[in-house]
Amino acid sequence: MAMSASDIERLIKEALPDALVDIRDLAGDGDHYAANVISAAFKGKTRVQQHQMVYNALKGGMGNELHALALQTSVPEN
Repeated sequence: MAMSASDIERLIKEALPDALVDIRDLAGDGDHYAANVISAAFKGKTRVQQHQMVYNALKGGMGNELHALALQTSVPEN
């Protein structure tokens, strides 16, 4: 079963409570999403570490219920 955009957002916010999360369904199939995640928790982390934090938040869903996630991460500007 595919993972919904609301499930992805909920899991990310559970792991990163301050995160601003924007999810887009790229193909309309519930399997291919783009996510923009902004969190202070990313400060001082490499881009790879930031992405790993998001993938860990998905609790194993990546590659299973969620086929593809185009991910952009950043820290808040302020």
